Amino acid sequence: MSVGEARAAAPLVAALRAAFPVHGLVLTCTTAAGRATLRQIHGADALIAYLPYDLPGAVRGFLEHFRPRLGLLMETEVWPNLLAGCSAHGVPVMLANARMSAKSARGYARWPAFARATFSGLAEVCAQSEDDAQRLRALGARNVGITGNLKFDVEPPPGQLAAGRAWRERVGRPVLLLASTREGEEELLLKEAKQASDAPLIVVVPRHPQRFDEVAQWADVRRSRQAFPEQGARVYLGDTMGEMPFYFAACDVAVIGGSFLPLGGQNLIEALACGAPVVTGPSMFNFAEATRLALEARAAIQAGDAAAALREALGLLRDAARREQMAVAGKRLCEAHRGATARHLDVCRRLLTAPARG
Repeated sequence: MSVGEARAAAPLVAALRAAFPVHGLVLTCTTAAGRATLRQIHGADALIAYLPYDLPGAVRGFLEHFRPRLGLLMETEVWPNLLAGCSAHGVPVMLANARMSAKSARGYARWPAFARATFSGLAEVCAQSEDDAQRLRALGARNVGITGNLKFDVEPPPGQLAAGRAWRERVGRPVLLLASTREGEEELLLKEAKQASDAPLIVVVPRHPQRFDEVAQWADVRRSRQAFPEQGARVYLGDTMGEMPFYFAACDVAVIGGSFLPLGGQNLIEALACGAPVVTGPSMFNFAEATRLALEARAAIQAGDAAAALREALGLLRDAARREQMAVAGKRLCEAHRGATARHLDVCRRLLTAPARG
């Protein structure tokens, strides 16, 4: 699991532990950041392992060592040799919180035989939306149900929310958050933001920790070195891990990165759950359904480019009443779409109680 997937899976992991206390649970990841996030969420006693390279021998050794009863893959993490190995060992595999963008579906469609062989190996698919379900069925997935998005079930830690609000009060001026930015976006967005006459504090939190030092060139202060910026600081670098709820609670407006280049965007649900008014760029195809819902609820604004997004965000900084309306709408949207965890758990229970395969 990546960092985002680790956070999204947290409610389901907790539900599985409660529902099946006699079963062990192995949490796998593919990156050091994902491993650190799993450790932070689930504690020192959690059994965490790196997912093996998708090679037959590595997969076989992994399965023979852990001997799982059920495999859960998150969102888009479909590994052909892992699925083949699980099938050979009689282990059903479920794709949880599944999403399939139109762009990704077109890529898989270029290799129809490979796609069908891969996706048909899934025992169950829990799709986020009807569009995701249709694309997955077209690629060969069977037993596809629509269970909603697990990210709506993630509860922001109250301690981080309280700390973020206290931080904002002490800063004492408008805070504009550039959240989960990707390479090339910081310079683009900061160029626009620094032209603002009312000089908000701009907090930049890059998506990938390995880019913290690179992005530091545009910052006056780094959070890892100084808890609060000086009064004259313009750009504050959020170079800490696992604190996104803090940053969303600390800001007046959140601009979601990954959406100003053709990258598909980043998770906006976490921002909505924390009560942050959201502005995105045009590229949100990886979160299309959540973006549609947020726009319809008037909890978010989607702009055509970085300049338009900054104009919208700066306008919101001057309009406290509209920010409050968006914050309330975002929280209500998250509350209305909870329940994906229970629906996923029902599928897991069915797979675990089904007769063993193989």
